Parts: sequence; C-alpha cells; structure tokens
Amino acid sequence: MKLGYKHTTLACYLGMISQAIVNNLAPLLFIVFKDEFRVSDEQLGRLILFNFGTQIVADVLATRFADRMGYRLTSRLAEAFCAVGLIMMGILPRVMPNPYAGLCVAAVLYALGGGLIEVVISPIIESLPGDAKDKAMSLAHSFYCWGQVGVVLITTLLLRLIGEDLWFIIPILWSLLPLYNLFRFLKVPLMPTVPEEEKTPLKTLFTSKIFLVALLLMLCAGASELAMSQWSSLFAERALGVTKVIGDLLGPCLFAVFMGIGRTIYGVWGEKIHLTGAMVFCAALCILCYLGTALFENPWLSLLSCALCGFSVSLMWPGTFSLTSAAYPKGGTAMFGILAVLGDVGCSVGPALMGAVSGAVSGNANIAASFPNLTADQLGLKSGMLFSAVFPAFILIGVLLITRFHKSANKKPSPKADLSEE
Repeated sequence: MKLGYKHTTLACYLGMISQAIVNNLAPLLFIVFKDEFRVSDEQLGRLILFNFGTQIVADVLATRFADRMGYRLTSRLAEAFCAVGLIMMGILPRVMPNPYAGLCVAAVLYALGGGLIEVVISPIIESLPGDAKDKAMSLAHSFYCWGQVGVVLITTLLLRLIGEDLWFIIPILWSLLPLYNLFRFLKVPLMPTVPEEEKTPLKTLFTSKIFLVALLLMLCAGASELAMSQWSSLFAERALGVTKVIGDLLGPCLFAVFMGIGRTIYGVWGEKIHLTGAMVFCAALCILCYLGTALFENPWLSLLSCALCGFSVSLMWPGTFSLTSAAYPKGGTAMFGILAVLGDVGCSVGPALMGAVSGAVSGNANIAASFPNLTADQLGLKSGMLFSAVFPAFILIGVLLITRFHKSANKKPSPKADLSEE
C-alpha cells in the first residue's frame, strides 16, 4: 500500500501520544514510588525536573542537528528513546541498589525522546501541504491531550486490575506504542527540511519583539500546564482527601479532556476564532482555575477548577507556535527548537517551583500553626497551587504586549498576519 501524507499526519498524532506517555505516566505512579521506594515530595519534584531538564538538552541538540539529520532519522530516534526509557522505568528501580537513581536514569532516556518529538513533530506538521496551518497545529497538539487521557484511564484501570505491586508491567506495556510508531516513521512520506540558505537567521529572530514575547509565552505555557497536570493526582489525594482513583479521573484525566476539547475546537473552527483574543481569555481563566483549586474548601469545586484549567491552557502552547511560525515561515527546525527549549524550561521549572513551595510551607511549623484546620501536606500543596497562578498571569501580560505591538503598527493581531516586521 502506497503511503500518503495522511499516514504522515497519523504518525505525527501517534508521536504526540508518545510524548504524552513519557510526560504523564510517572506522576500517576508517584504514590507507588513514595510507598515502595520511600522517595520524598522534593525528590518527586526533582524527577520532573530531570525529565524536562533532559528535554531541554534534547531541544538544544535538535536545534543544531535536526535539520542536518532530517525529519526521518530524528523522528525515529525520538520514538526509540521513548520506548527504551519506558522499559527501563519498569526495570531499573527494581534492580539497582538505589531505586531513585534507576527512576532518574529512565527519566533521562525517555525525556530525550520526548524532547526530540517536541522539536520535530511541529515542523513536520507545518511542512505538509495544505492551508490553515494554525488549525492543523492545534489539532495535532490535541492528540497529546487525548494521549494523556488514555494514559490516565488505562494506567488507573491497570493498577486496579493487577495491583500496585505489579506496577512495573505498565511502563513496559506503554513502550509498545513508540516502538510501533518508530516503524511508521520508516515509511511515511516526509517533506524536506528548510534549506540552510532560506532559513530565517537566528539574529533576526532574537531581535524581533514578537519572538521575544513568544519565548516568554512558551516558558509560562509549559509552567501553567505542567504545574497542574503533574501535581493534580497527588494534590487530589493528599490535599483534598479523595481516593487515588477518583483523584486521577477527576484531576489529571479531566484536565486532559478539557485541554483536548479546547485544542480540538480550535483545530476544527479556528478560522472563526481570533487567536490572541482567545489566548487572553484562556490566561485569565487559568488564573481563576489555580486560585479556585487552591482556595475552594469543597473538594468537588476544587477538582472542577483543576479540570477547567486544562481548557484554559489548551491554546497557550500551539497558539504560540502558530503566531511565531506565521511571522517566520522559514524559521525551520531551529526556531521550533528554541521555542521548545523555553517551553520545556517552563515544564521543568513550574512543577519544581510548586514542589519547592509546597515542601517549604509544609515543613514550616510556624506557618502550619496558623492553619490548624489543615494538615502539613494539605497546607503545603494548596500553597504551591496558589503560587502557580503567577505563571498564567505572565501569559496574560505577554499576550497583551503582543496586542500592543500590533496596535502600534496599525495591524490587527492575527496568526495569519505578517508579524515579521516587528
């Protein structure tokens, strides 16, 4: 059977699902790691930091070498690292003298794959024939969300069926999808990378106000999304007092559902939606969601705020990609790599800062004494969630800055406008 660009698009969708697996599986097992390996909240935060810190390294390397290697080799390496890292997650902690070190090694391996996926999938989607690139980008990124939903649902079900004692089987099973997609990328048709002489110079990018603000947006988009999604399972169980199953389903799972809905809506009806206006609305909603998750006394309202946060962050990442690629269509893989670096910095710093704030507050006896109705865990996690509202606040400021730049140039803000004059 002759493969066409629809098969390429499908392989990209599966690639986004692979990234969803490596980014979201470990947090679902945080309770297992705490109970079996006696790791602390701070160590769990550092595990997230290892993941996204390694993705940053992968982004930087891909920025330099991906165009030379080509889309095909880069995508195959990405899927291979994802698969090997997931297999090692199930093996190394159980055979190494220091289980936490085994978790860290596995995180580094699958994070290399996740970082390469982030850099290579978006330019592949952008390069495929067709119009409405911003819609295609949002739809592709929606599969990350649906992958996250599948990871939460299937992992939660498997933990119930086989028991937490056999948790190590789960990451090995999940490794089958990136292994399968590795072979898909062997055969699907791919467009050539942007020729070196046609690329927008990095100097041009870094002297553009639009691009500099886009870097801020990517940083805070990663932090806004991951601070909630990485900690929502533990927050639901320890801060709200619900069971792990209910916490996973109504926390990270429903978060991903709403994020997928938001991206799918824009992917289908994007031509009727003003992107920068939608991003302003999403940033404001995200601030309210973080405040509601932290401050609502009713656990169900808190979980609803957590879930709606998924909708609020849905356009932040792909929307920033669309704005930037419309301004610099010849930016090449390097441009997407730089954006991904800042996004992954946010993905690592956001959850890590939330964990640090949570640990500092829960370990402070004086602060805990001022809130006798809350346990140390509850107070710490709520404080970390409250602090994290600063991330979408910066996104709101950044989008308003972009709008101001457009108005000063007498242009209507639109991802389809020529923004490069900024």
